[in-house]
Order: sequence, then structure tokens, then C-alpha cells
Amino acid sequence: MLQMLNALPNPSDLILVAYMPTPRDLEIARILGWYRIPLRSAPKVVAVDYLAFYQPASFGDRKWRIEYVAPVRGHELVTRAELLRDEADHPRAREEYFKIQLGPVVRLPHSLQAGQWKRITFLYTTGEYLLAAQTLNDLVVHSEERQLLWQALRERATQAQEYGQQEMPALDLDPAVLALLLGINEIEGAYDLE
Repeated sequence: MLQMLNALPNPSDLILVAYMPTPRDLEIARILGWYRIPLRSAPKVVAVDYLAFYQPASFGDRKWRIEYVAPVRGHELVTRAELLRDEADHPRAREEYFKIQLGPVVRLPHSLQAGQWKRITFLYTTGEYLLAAQTLNDLVVHSEERQLLWQALRERATQAQEYGQQEMPALDLDPAVLALLLGINEIEGAYDLE
């Protein structure tokens, strides 16, 4: 039980409640440690501390609730085909997705029922609201706290943008060594990706 409590969010953590399409997607998050969000429908900020997973009707008896959270370890932009190699012929295989790297997926001490809310894609909240909530409606941040939440999200977005724009130091590596490190084969003076 102590291990579970240590993995739960802190009150000041930024939480993104995210739609978990199917039980298979929850298993991917649990076993492989990632969650995907289509770029075209992604929320403005994905640089949060935790994801809380909303389970829709596809979860059967466990539908319309949040039961699990996971800490966010980072994110990158990839294609759907890179994420789901067994779905190379999927109609959206070439579309870009955020791959959110996750820490351990942890069950909340009690599930949060949807109540009247059945359709949710994304919702921002805090660890304080998540840990005190009894229903999804309790996750909504109101009044002046809402301004603080948006300010924190804006700061995260700015930090993430600044991180992506930092200049990388120049490396003075022999091209052959660099090719080996990158998994590139040298063929007749040209480099071919494997």
C-alpha cells in the first residue's frame, strides 16, 4: 500500500485527464509505458506531471470512470505506424501522434465515477483536486484557482518550447563513428539508414 501512495500525484502536480479508448490501450500504457494522443486533436499542453485515464463504454463494467493514473516522463512526436507497428495499413498510419512516456500505471484508492459526464477527451486539473474528488465533476478547477492552473500550464508550454529550441553543442566525431552510433551503414561513400 505504501508503494501505491508514493506513486500518486502531489497536490501541486498538473494532471491531464485523458481518454483511454480501449482496455488494450490501458495494457499498452501499463506494460510498454506510453500513451498516444493524435496531434490533430491534442490539448494545447502535454507537458504535465500525470495522466489520469478516463475509461469509456469499451471498458464494460468498468466504464465511465477514472481508476488509474501514471506519471509523465516525457513526450515526443512520432507517426502512428511507428507506435503501432502491427497496424502499418491503418488509415491514419502516417499521421503524427504525441507519444507520452509514462512511469508506472497506478490504481487510485477509489475510482471517480463520471456521473452525468459520459463524453470526455481531455481535462486539466491538479493533484489536489484529483485526490479529493469523488466524481469527475469534482475535478473542474473554479474561480481564482483556475487562473493559477492556466498560468502553470502556460509556463509549462513555454518551458517545453524553450527546451526544444536550445542549441545542441557541436560534436567533433568522425563520420564513420557517428554512422555506427546512429545505426547507419556506409555504402560506397553514401549513408543508408537500415
